[in-house]
Order: sequence, then structure tokens, then C-alpha cells
Amino acid sequence: MAVSWALISGASTGIGRAVAMQLLSEGFHVIAGVRSPAAADRLRQQAATIKSASLETTTLDVTDQSSIDAAVAHAAELSGPDGLRAVINNAGIGVPGPLEHLTPSDWRRQFDVNFFGAIDLTRATLPLLRRAVAAHGRGVPRLLFISSIGGRIAQPLMAPYTCSKFALSALGDSLRLELRPQGIGVTVIEPGAIATDIWSKGQDSAADYTPDHPARKLYSREIEGLIALAQKAASNAIPAEKAAEEVVHTITAARAPARVLIGQDAKIAARLKSLLPTSVFDNILAKQFGIPKQ
Repeated sequence: MAVSWALISGASTGIGRAVAMQLLSEGFHVIAGVRSPAAADRLRQQAATIKSASLETTTLDVTDQSSIDAAVAHAAELSGPDGLRAVINNAGIGVPGPLEHLTPSDWRRQFDVNFFGAIDLTRATLPLLRRAVAAHGRGVPRLLFISSIGGRIAQPLMAPYTCSKFALSALGDSLRLELRPQGIGVTVIEPGAIATDIWSKGQDSAADYTPDHPARKLYSREIEGLIALAQKAASNAIPAEKAAEEVVHTITAARAPARVLIGQDAKIAARLKSLLPTSVFDNILAKQFGIPKQ
């Protein structure tokens, strides 16, 4: 019987770590991509509490092709003819700020992690997903992209992040059809507010716009709105473990769903976006960010 192997990028914290633990509980052999030995140690300690868990860790920086190549070579050696039943593109960061105060390097850093990193990892792992098609059957292997409700709804002062997630969601939509003849299922995951480190990191980045920062001259109200909204979202966020349950259900479902919204906030926002006129929805979003009406 073929062994179910899964590779996850960005598994050090948050959704990635929770998905790794949930997959281990479901009997998967997990290869967790992390950035540091300390993160690997924390994962192994947590996995030790799961009976019969099979966890392997690998250094994986999705912005470094040599790191990707080494991690995928390790995954190929571990999984052998069984290949990878699941590849979860989870690594991601958020770069906030007004467009005119963001540098080209800010934009490149955002897209290198959230978008191009997912492309490079996917390209490298496709042969292992095809091995899994032969071992497990057509439609069983899954390729997942952890996008965001921000990949469906653009937000002010979050242009780099939302643009990268729009692109990531479009990539998933494209590959869903492109890889269908090969028997690989593709799903875009669209979480709302999940209790992860991204909120504290985002607040720290927003806090870089100090009272004397040039951006404050025109965007002070919006910056404060972003910080307040991030704090509110973090306080209402659902546990990463709850999100992981839905992600793993997607991997083990009989058929791969095209898109999966996670969290009531994401589902409500997507519904409102689809039903309301753009001007009305814009006013709702502007109010959340403290942006006055025209």
C-alpha cells in the first residue's frame, strides 16, 4: 500500500505548523519546510506527542532556488516511488504601507515569498506529485495554495499583500485546469483572520510608520485604521488548528474543491463582495479603515 507523504512550506508557525500536526494525526508522513534549526526542534517536540507520528524537517527558503532544490531532492529520497500526495504552498509574509512610501524592494520581497516562491516550489514538486498519481490513483494527489480572503478583496494600505494573494489565487485557478489531465487536484485556500504570528508581525511593520514618518502627512488616519483593524482581527481570529482541520479535509476529500473559504469573516466578506454594488462595498471597507466618505 502506498504511503501518503506531504510537503509543507512555511511550517514553522501558524497554519503551516497546525496542518503538519493534523496530517500527522491522520497518518500522513510529513516533510515540514522550516527556516531554522530551532523551528525544526519545536516541531519535533510537538510531533512527539502524536502517536506513531512520522515527521521529517527540511530547511526550506522559498526565495532561494538552491534551498528549494535541496528540499525537494530530500523529499524525493524520502518518498521514493510513492511520491508526494500533498504539496502545501503555505509560506507567506505581509508588507503594509501606502504605495508611494513602499520601495521596489518591498514589492519584490512580498512577491518573492508569496507568489514566485510558490511557483518555484510547485515547479520542482510536480514530478513527485505525478509519482503519487501512479501510486495512489488519479485525483488523489493534491496541490494547495494558502491564499487569503485578501486574494479576493483588495484592501487599502495592503496593496503588496493583496496583490500577491490575488496572483496566487489566479495561479491556483489556472493550474486547476492545467493539471486536471494529469490527475492532480488543485485547491486555493482563502482564510480570514487566523490566530497566527502574521498579525503581530503586521502590527510591528505598521508601527514602523512612526508619528514623524513622512507617510503620516497624508495617510495618518488610514495607518491608525489599519493598526486598529489588525488588532481587532487578531482578537477575533479562529485558532490555526481549526483552519488546519479544514485544510486537511480538503486534502483527504474525494474530490479537490476549487476554493475553500475558512472562517465566518471570510465567508461573509466574500458574500457581501459578490452581492453589493462596488460603491456600497467600498464604503463598508473604508469605514473599517477609518477612511472618510467622499
